[in-house]
Amino acid sequence: MDENLMNSLTNKKMKRRSFLKWSGAITVPALVGGVTVSNKLVQKVSADTVEGSAEEIIIPTCSTLNCGGKCLIKAHIKDGQIVRISTDDDPRDENADNEQYPQIRACVRGRGYRRHVYSPDRIQKPLKRVGKRGEGKFEEISWDEAIKIIAEENNRIKQKYGPASRFSLYATGQSGTVGSGDTVIQRVLALDGGFLGRYSNYSSGQHLAATPYTFGETAAGSSCNTLLDSKLIILHGMNPAETIFGHMNMYLRMAKEKGAKIYTLDPRKTDTNVALADDWFPIKPGTDNALIAAMAYVMFTENLHDKDFLDKYCLGHDENHMPEGVPAGESYYSYVLGEKDKTPKTPQWAAKITGLPANRIIQLAREVALTKPMAWIQGNGINRHMNGEQMSRASSMIAALTGNIGISGGWAGPNAPGIAKFQGFPIPENPLGISIPVFKYTDAIVRGTEMGVEDGVVGLEEGETLPSNIKMIFNMAGNCLVNQHSDINKTTEILKDETLCEFIVTSDIYMTPSAKYSDIILPTCTFFEQNDVVGPWSYGQHMFLSQKVVEPLYGSLTEYEWMAKLAKELGIEKEFTEGKTQDDWVKWMIEESKKNDPTFPSFQEMQKNGVHKFKEITVVKFKEQIEDPANVPFSTPSGKIELFSKALWDMNRPEDIPAIPKHVAVNEGPESELTSKYPLQIFGWHVKRRCHSTWDTSDWMEEVQTQELWINPIDAKERKIKDGDKVQAFNERGTIELPAKVSSRVMPGVVCVPQGGWFNPDQNGIDKRGAINVLTGLEASPFHCNPQHTNLAEVKKA
Repeated sequence: MDENLMNSLTNKKMKRRSFLKWSGAITVPALVGGVTVSNKLVQKVSADTVEGSAEEIIIPTCSTLNCGGKCLIKAHIKDGQIVRISTDDDPRDENADNEQYPQIRACVRGRGYRRHVYSPDRIQKPLKRVGKRGEGKFEEISWDEAIKIIAEENNRIKQKYGPASRFSLYATGQSGTVGSGDTVIQRVLALDGGFLGRYSNYSSGQHLAATPYTFGETAAGSSCNTLLDSKLIILHGMNPAETIFGHMNMYLRMAKEKGAKIYTLDPRKTDTNVALADDWFPIKPGTDNALIAAMAYVMFTENLHDKDFLDKYCLGHDENHMPEGVPAGESYYSYVLGEKDKTPKTPQWAAKITGLPANRIIQLAREVALTKPMAWIQGNGINRHMNGEQMSRASSMIAALTGNIGISGGWAGPNAPGIAKFQGFPIPENPLGISIPVFKYTDAIVRGTEMGVEDGVVGLEEGETLPSNIKMIFNMAGNCLVNQHSDINKTTEILKDETLCEFIVTSDIYMTPSAKYSDIILPTCTFFEQNDVVGPWSYGQHMFLSQKVVEPLYGSLTEYEWMAKLAKELGIEKEFTEGKTQDDWVKWMIEESKKNDPTFPSFQEMQKNGVHKFKEITVVKFKEQIEDPANVPFSTPSGKIELFSKALWDMNRPEDIPAIPKHVAVNEGPESELTSKYPLQIFGWHVKRRCHSTWDTSDWMEEVQTQELWINPIDAKERKIKDGDKVQAFNERGTIELPAKVSSRVMPGVVCVPQGGWFNPDQNGIDKRGAINVLTGLEASPFHCNPQHTNLAEVKKA
């Protein structure tokens, strides 16, 4: 496609006849929810408010990209084109911040969505690999040929290796419901005999694994509006200003206006800190438990802890409240006071490990203990470490020590309570019933038949192993096959070997680094080109009808459409579609949601408004357990908050899975001997110009923020690095090259790179974009989760 043509689209200059002819939609009217756009369903804008004389219509919709905001997008359509985008202007709140209905305004990513649909880089035709896997050599084929090849390979691999050889890869960029190819392909495979399932995620996997050992369930956070009662808010590895977590930003700002103090605890001074916080407490990655133990030391020795709360609701905080069968000296109090290891966890002890001065640790401990309600909010950044499960548990320790659980304005632990509930797309039960941890998909390619319960496989008996290695992968609009997975060089080495995984299908709109390692690539639709139902990330209190506003370009098909063709080829079309189109399923999901919740809007109402904002949004997590412990116990074995977990104790792995949340030093942490060779800790953060790896090719977003390595002036001076210099960050796994940003906003001894840059190696294998996962390791954390923030590296001038 000619680049000038695409530029004319984004600059609103293309005429209707030219656009429709080019898009293949010359005889098809613009559709909303499967019906012709009518004056009743969209807003009108007078001709004198826009360029030209044609009438403009505005259609509410929402992105289904895997982005945390899920903002309300209003697509302004003129001559069949998206000419501009506006966002939420809810009239229920003239001041733009309402405690019940905060506006869902688009950030810079949302404002730039036109560049997503009209990018000159979109894949236009189905592609078949003709070179070696990873070379990026493909030829165009027809849809019929592509579907036939996929069906033949599916049947061959299923017959030869069994259904467990087929795998739907984690991390789709399309996080809609029926429009998410990941859920749809699971429906196909379940109806076709089953597949190797998966569980957990790369985002909050350690939180999900660890939180039940403390509270008996995975979700321990409250609704964001309860922060309006907080007097002190600690954002622990939480950066909602850039990552976007539902309405978190709105409520933080309102809480601050009500007088709450906000502190951030992070190795980097984030945009959230700059915009909202009163103080910044920088600590080295992976050392959070040492800080929390030192804070507990201050509270215990100065009698600042809430002893009554601990004695009534908790287990394991001291020697008088321990489970039976555990020897003396194993309580958290004994650990903190050093009664067994003769090492009291003083602020001075923690200062050497964390890099935060002892006086700052004492200050934070006292203020946290003496301010109530206090919300200690755990972001997902703290859990993506080799010791992430224990750091997840320790952050809840502070809430327990200060009695800030079960009260409005307090905060118990990680993960949101889930307010936005609606009917999803139905996936039949997987006949195999076997699942692996998502992070171990490369392991399952190489050594699947050796993997059993000890590798985190669910659905097997002790001693059993997987019946097959992974031989076929469906990668639905995801970039985790390569770019977002650890140790890219090792991962691509595995994928290049066609005797291991024999067939890979990708459905996407761009030639991502992951798509290059596919055998068949299918051009899918953007969210502007299909209808779907989509909810927010955690802490959101709304859901959307993501409406189709323009016709698909190049004859692209949605995942549901091409999978219906695949299902027909496999002989399961009737079972797969149940006679429904994608639009029929969208209507069904909304109707079913309304059956379960009478306040849920109708399909017609969703067409008009685009968004449903839930009214009942207040959740004070564990309020019932605290108010009535006799009748409403916690869902733990003891019925209490288990600061000491007997279940973890019985695993008999005290070095890496202690029963209390201790500080666990890791192989690539600041205390490692490896620092003599690679002295800098390096991690990747979620950046405002991308959602994960989406948007990396957008020139508009490059103007928002460039891809650069942040380094403290002390470390830069030692390496003779100046701001803007090209630098190389490297370790034994690989090398990345990118500009340096010398800034005191990152602490000494730590460097960071915005995660999501697209892997782009030169002839020497040096990545020229700054893909952080060139440097991250493939070894999983103790609970088989993603440890991609635990890395050591060195930096030098290029």
